[in-house]
Order: sequence, then C-alpha cells, then structure tokens
Amino acid sequence: MTFKITIPARFGSSRLPGKPLMDIGGKPMIWHTYQRALETGIDSDNIVIATDNDEILQVMKEYDAKVVMTSVDHESGTDRLAEVAEKMGWSDDTVVVNVQGDEPLLPSELIVQTARAMLSSTNVGMATLACAMQSEEEVFDPNCVKVVCDQNGKALYFSRAPIPFCREGFDVELLNASNVPWNRHIGMYAYTVQTLKRLSTAPVAQIESLEKLEQLRAMWLGIDIQVAIIDKAPGHGVDTLEDLERVREIVAS
Repeated sequence: MTFKITIPARFGSSRLPGKPLMDIGGKPMIWHTYQRALETGIDSDNIVIATDNDEILQVMKEYDAKVVMTSVDHESGTDRLAEVAEKMGWSDDTVVVNVQGDEPLLPSELIVQTARAMLSSTNVGMATLACAMQSEEEVFDPNCVKVVCDQNGKALYFSRAPIPFCREGFDVELLNASNVPWNRHIGMYAYTVQTLKRLSTAPVAQIESLEKLEQLRAMWLGIDIQVAIIDKAPGHGVDTLEDLERVREIVAS
C-alpha cells in the first residue's frame, strides 16, 4: 500500500499545554506516536509531523523525523493536514492518514486498516473506523459518537444521539446480536488530498456545528466516507495529566 501519514502536533492544547513534548519513559510523547507510525512499515519519508511550534520542530529533527511548520491559526487538524499536503506538493489522489500526536499507544495496525479501507474503496473521499458498542451506557452516552452505514459500509450519518433509535423501546438483547445495530465511531481518518482541500476551504455546516462533529462537514458536501469495522476500540489518548500518568505506567511496565 502507498499512503502518507501526517501527525498533527499542536503545542497549545487547552487542557494540557505542551503535551507533545511531555516525557514518557525518557522520550517526548510525540516521539512515541512517531514510532507507531514507523511500525506500519511505510518509509519514513512518507511520515510528516505537522506542528506550529519551533521546539517540537527541533526536537523531532534530532530523531531524523520529517517535520513541517504550519500556521498557528488552524481551527482543526484537517486544516493543518491540508497545509502540509500543499507544502509537500502531494497530488490530489494521494491518500493521507491522520494520526493524532497525543496517541502514543495507538496500535499501528489501526493506521494500516484505515489506509486500507480508503485504498480498497471506490468513489470515496474519506475512510474511518468503527466498532460494535458493548453496553447500553455507550449507546446513550453523547461522548460516544455513533455511526450508521449502508450495506456497502459507507457512512449514512454520525451522531451523538443513539442512532438508530428504537421506536418501540431500547432492546438490550440487540447488543448480543451477531449484527449489532450500534457502532461506535473511532476517530481515525484517511483522506485524499482533494478531500482535504475541499474541507479546508468549505464553511462550517449547520449539522457540524450542532453535533460538534467535524466529519459532518464532509457528509454535508456529499463526500462519501468508507467505514471499516474493527473488533474493539483502542485505548484513550492523552488529554489530561491523569491520562499521561496512565500511559507512563503502561510504558514503564
């Protein structure tokens, strides 16, 4: 498979400023995420760290990583990826996988699965992952984003609401069915460069604004999203100091 990986590493996180450089087992967090990208087996020339911070740039250059400086004004990782694609001169049909810089324990096979879902599909502009929900709490939790797909695995809609909705009342037994109707979206994305350009120049869609789900902008624009179903969700990334300590313990063990 031929694809690119871009790792957005923004310094100014609202909840944990400077987290890409926070130490985990003697190395900065962004180094660990970079290793997960290398574990996919693609050439390091196809892996780009996109940052808005000179210190991150200098630190990762010491590890021979390819780093691109991007604007501090981007409102989303998608905008940052679009700038990288433009600066790198990638063609419109190039496939780019977005790997968040705060995912130091992300299984590399999920990166590959996201890329494969994109490369093996036709007439789609994006690909992402999902897994079956395991509990009633997940189904009704607005922080667990749901996705409904058509018979070919293309997304019909993403929502924080429990979709599909059981008109006759929630049936917990459906969670034990071989074809569970509720799938939890996992925020891994692959894009074509053409899609990145469209998303970065399009205005915020009303449904995107209401649900606070950026992928709904693509659906509003009529961009098809292929969804690959995996067995289980990966562990949570690093958003807080508690998350950071958890990851440090895992790495130390």
